[in-house]
Amino acid sequence: MKIRALPSFFVPFVLVVLCVLVCATAGAVEEPKQEGKEEAVVIGPTTREQIETAVPEWVQAEVESQPNVEAARRLAAVKPGAEVTVFLGTWCSDSRREVPRFWKALAEAGLDVPFEIQYVGVDRGKKEPAAMLAENGVRYLPTFIVRRDGREAGRIVESSPNGVERDLLNLLTGKEKGVLTTRQDMGSDGSAKPSG
Repeated sequence: MKIRALPSFFVPFVLVVLCVLVCATAGAVEEPKQEGKEEAVVIGPTTREQIETAVPEWVQAEVESQPNVEAARRLAAVKPGAEVTVFLGTWCSDSRREVPRFWKALAEAGLDVPFEIQYVGVDRGKKEPAAMLAENGVRYLPTFIVRRDGREAGRIVESSPNGVERDLLNLLTGKEKGVLTTRQDMGSDGSAKPSG
């Protein structure tokens, strides 16, 4: 059997297709831009495992977190079918506080929570992934967006007023709607409050 070589014009095409496939299957990692800090910045759709690899100190932050155990366990009993999308910055102190607490709450709830969870890493300038940030109206990190039946039920922005596990439970059960945050410059609909 004789093996034929690929035509030379075909090789660049194959390389581009392979590059696109590799980039599409994993969140991108931006090299650190600050001296002294060796953490990577995860950008785009990602997984918890990729986040933990990029910023291993978040694993310790989860261990140290103290969510409300009752509220966390009630997450396992919410009506199935919701989606929770978490926009975070691996470089962001608010994300470091809220996301590991969320992970600890999930651990308290058990392995099988009745909602989907997606993570999206955001760059330091909060510009990438541009299309996902614009589509979801994300300005502050972290932002937990809860959707049911394709519609947004509410979101937690930057700092959860009652603990991420309680506020998430309230959004998932419909007891709360809109934007939950401790930010003083945002209204419950996410708009900027007038100053003065």
